[in-house]
Amino acid sequence: MKLAIVSETFPPEVNGVAMTFGHIARELGRRVHEVTVWRPSRRDLPPVGNGGEFAEIPVPGVPIPGYSLLRLGLPAWRRFRRRWQDQRPDLVHVVTEGPLGASAVTAAQGLGLPVTSSFHTNFHTYARHYGVAPLRRLALGWLRRVHNRTHRTFAPTAELCTELGAMGFSNLAVLSRGIDTGHFHPSRRSVELRQTWGAAPDDPVVIHVGRMAVEKNYDLLFRTYAAMRSAQPRLRFVLAGEGPLQRQLTKAHPECVFAGFFSREEIGRYYASADIYIHASLTETFGNVLTEAMASGLAVAGFDYAAARQFVRNGENGLTVPPDQPEALTAAAACLATDPGLRERLRTAAYITVSEQSWDKVIVRFEEDLLSVVAAHRAA
Repeated sequence: MKLAIVSETFPPEVNGVAMTFGHIARELGRRVHEVTVWRPSRRDLPPVGNGGEFAEIPVPGVPIPGYSLLRLGLPAWRRFRRRWQDQRPDLVHVVTEGPLGASAVTAAQGLGLPVTSSFHTNFHTYARHYGVAPLRRLALGWLRRVHNRTHRTFAPTAELCTELGAMGFSNLAVLSRGIDTGHFHPSRRSVELRQTWGAAPDDPVVIHVGRMAVEKNYDLLFRTYAAMRSAQPRLRFVLAGEGPLQRQLTKAHPECVFAGFFSREEIGRYYASADIYIHASLTETFGNVLTEAMASGLAVAGFDYAAARQFVRNGENGLTVPPDQPEALTAAAACLATDPGLRERLRTAAYITVSEQSWDKVIVRFEEDLLSVVAAHRAA
């Protein structure tokens, strides 16, 4: 299969969407498919070698206002059409719904190419976090229009497929998430790294990995951290990542360790060197960070939805609470801070739970789905 992947975020950027499709592109390339990735150019970040499994075509993009870590790809209809007329792909897969992705859908349709898409980010729910709630309906309409012009839309969970179907999205399928247990594994724990955080061997460390942006619910996260530290004064809080809130949070919480931005390889050492992961966000479509934390052997607590609903069995391999009960999350986190026996039991069970969630199984299913779209298009 000749596959064109179009995404406005891709490694070396570090986020769930970029890393998911970085892995998918590599694995499909290793399975002898001819994969070409179209993405906004990033000369400001160090390049990441892909081992020759896929080709990359950089296209113009601009920084997203207020969040320069991510870029918005500009429409590229003409460039897509010229390339795809001469080197016709069997299928186009659009990862993101911005101007670049939408123009890829239009170009593919104009050339009679089958096109599929992914739903990764609840942009329509972000509106209320950024003070533009009236734009929610407009954002939802845009997302629905982009996806419903494709032959199939992949979402990370069956739960989200059901929600999207109720909102008028069609032709939905599941593209789950795998875990790279080479990068995320308890064996990557580092005593030396813990010492740089000021943590003694028996001091519990909470880590949070992700974009420092308002939709990630940092208000609740820091309220929860305060309750944990009140219950266990030796507890340390480490945050890895960057984003619009970084300067504000660093100034407001000098007692915390703000580790900054790390490569995918290095961040696994940070996860494994901590003890607890608290997932306070309610806007994720999946939440790769939760399964990465579990694979790294951390005791996790989060709201019962997305990845937590799929993988966490409350009280057995982690703690979950109803999404409308933030105070319950704080209480669960305090239990993890003060009960070392509970932490150790959950940590062991968490790793066992996700150790079988291999990328290989996910890739095989996705490959079969894409090939079925290609076959149906040829038969039509």
